[in-house]
Amino acid sequence: MELINALNPPVRLLMGPGPSDIHPRVLEAMAKPTVGHLDPYYLEIMNRMQDMLRSVMRTKNEMTMAISGTGSAGMEAAVVNIIEPGDSMVVCVNGVFGGRMLDVAQRAGANVTKIERPWGEIFSPNDLKEALAKAKPNVVGIVMAETSTGARQSLEEISKLVHDADALLLVDAVTALGGVPVEADKWQLDIVYSGTQKCLSCPPGLAPITFGAQAMDKIRSRKTKVQSWYLDVTMLSQYWGQERVYHHTAPINMTYALYEALAIILEEGLENCWSRHARHHAALKAGLAAIGIGYTAAEGFQLPMLNAVNIPAGVDDAAVRRGLLERFGIEIGGGLGASKGKVWRIGVMGYGARANNILLFLAALEQLLAEQNCKFERGAAVAAANEYYRTAT
Repeated sequence: MELINALNPPVRLLMGPGPSDIHPRVLEAMAKPTVGHLDPYYLEIMNRMQDMLRSVMRTKNEMTMAISGTGSAGMEAAVVNIIEPGDSMVVCVNGVFGGRMLDVAQRAGANVTKIERPWGEIFSPNDLKEALAKAKPNVVGIVMAETSTGARQSLEEISKLVHDADALLLVDAVTALGGVPVEADKWQLDIVYSGTQKCLSCPPGLAPITFGAQAMDKIRSRKTKVQSWYLDVTMLSQYWGQERVYHHTAPINMTYALYEALAIILEEGLENCWSRHARHHAALKAGLAAIGIGYTAAEGFQLPMLNAVNIPAGVDDAAVRRGLLERFGIEIGGGLGASKGKVWRIGVMGYGARANNILLFLAALEQLLAEQNCKFERGAAVAAANEYYRTAT
């Protein structure tokens, strides 16, 4: 019999745009015995997991569940269920993932109106007014936390404007959920989807999603079948609801993982979780500022969990990221699209949002920059981050 090499993945500190470091309790949960997807025990776990999802997404929506697939499957599920061919949709594009939503909407047969802001900027209500008046959309799609740029989109005023125009608001919260407030009910967000691999500190594989009552009314009154059988919420709701009608074989052990990840967040306290992300973001930001590295998104609109920063002039982007990975075991992300070679994307997500990670990264970055003869005060980044931790309340 041929011997197969055993799995022996390297230990990495995942500080890129995702996946994030997995909490040990979540990894342990995944190793629990697998049961059937209609086993009474599993159905009870589904019920409890739904309740925890509602708490983290701040909603009472009955149709709250986890799509079997990554965050992109959540995006596709949201769009193909709410859009029928010929529907009008406005999509806000200020980075890669707004562009991806636009592509999905076009594939679903929507008449799409694209509104744009430069990468790193966010949308104001005024940016939407003309498009809402002209397109008279059924749905408006927007990214709350643009992973490609580190920009944080505010939603309350936009939500009011969208609903005043008699449209539904669809929100990408893939990177946001668990790291900053996502107030599905308070902000009247009709559809919100996310992913497990960011601030929830769970492996990629599930996409939490919630549909409000008006969104479900529109879905149930469709004249055509949902484009995707696999993602059809009218059928999935029968499995996630009281009927428990078989649809597909759910990823049982991934459900265990998400269950444990949500439990960890709620044990910490959701507000405490948000504060923790903000604290370690601020320490990282202080350290980077001390060596002359600034953010791509404007002050006040920067994500705490995804820090997109400008690469210093003359620094070899690939060499730094390769050095971080090969010499220090640290992964960060490079820029996408027009930002390639100009931006680093540094994740401070979930279980990875810890002081020792911030300090290790800054020390490693300082060493690699010094080797490229980058001019800065040696030790300043670590000192500034430590000073922030010492003085911050």
